[in-house]
Amino acid sequence: MSFLGGLFGRRAGRDFRIYYTGDIHGSELCFRKLLRAHEFYAVDAVIVGGDITGKAMLPIVEQPDGTFVARLQGSERRVTAEELPKLEDGIRFNGFYPHRCSPAEHARLDADEDFRRKVFTSVMVEQVARWRAMAAERTNAGLPMFIMPGNDDEFAIDPALEGDGVVNPDGRVVELGPLQMMSCAWANPTPWHSPREEPEEALALRLERMAKALAPGRPTVMNLHCPPFDSSLDMAPKLTPDLRPVTSGGQPVLAPVGSHAVRALIESVQPVLSLHGHIHESRGIAKIGVTTCVNPGSQYSEGRLDGAVVEISGNEVRSCQLVSG
Repeated sequence: MSFLGGLFGRRAGRDFRIYYTGDIHGSELCFRKLLRAHEFYAVDAVIVGGDITGKAMLPIVEQPDGTFVARLQGSERRVTAEELPKLEDGIRFNGFYPHRCSPAEHARLDADEDFRRKVFTSVMVEQVARWRAMAAERTNAGLPMFIMPGNDDEFAIDPALEGDGVVNPDGRVVELGPLQMMSCAWANPTPWHSPREEPEEALALRLERMAKALAPGRPTVMNLHCPPFDSSLDMAPKLTPDLRPVTSGGQPVLAPVGSHAVRALIESVQPVLSLHGHIHESRGIAKIGVTTCVNPGSQYSEGRLDGAVVEISGNEVRSCQLVSG
């Protein structure tokens, strides 16, 4: 899965090993790789830190002659019923949702925005439930698996996300082996007005309420989808008011876009580890006080699963490695 894989072997003693990833945005290829990560990296728990759903649905229209037609990357694909499952798998691997429909429903999807959104949400929830069932095979084997939504994920997926041993830790403190973990899917405002974002003041209050449930003195992991402001884990292209990238010398200008509230919480609580995502371009590891902060980045559109393997002993991060596969 990665050229780093040979470096990993389970340590003796009390070390607790975590595999963390996020921002797979509906990529079935990345999700299937994720389901093998625990074996490859010999970890004790898997954590997915948000933005798990895709951004688009691709209609596959049944024709009168029994064939099916879809338009992929500007080209028409026509397949038989026997070839259809392979086409659907290819669509899912690229982070889209295949949807079989009649010509009449396809016309309505084009013409009726409310209907299109309703169908899209239904298809998305169906895939989340299917992924949860796939992940349950690992949890039934004794592997803790935590899958959290992110700011881009609709609230409709939440009921489908948890069950069969899979835990959605968002908004609470949960047990993580010898550790406690506090998780939050929300982010500070973005230019895209995503479902789970709010002003810094509201986000700070949300985080403060959650932090009150932490047991004092116990080693803590924070699973916060949004990275802390000005941490090197939150650098993204600066945008004009009409959402065009700002450039200088032909290169995009980067600026910190993370959350002040998240940074203030980390500085105050000083968890042993803080896990982040959200900003795909800011793959890296940073320190805020004694806290190790990590953002594995994301290249989901290329089918690449970026993650981090972290070993914790007591109140110390013994190692933190960025991995890819």
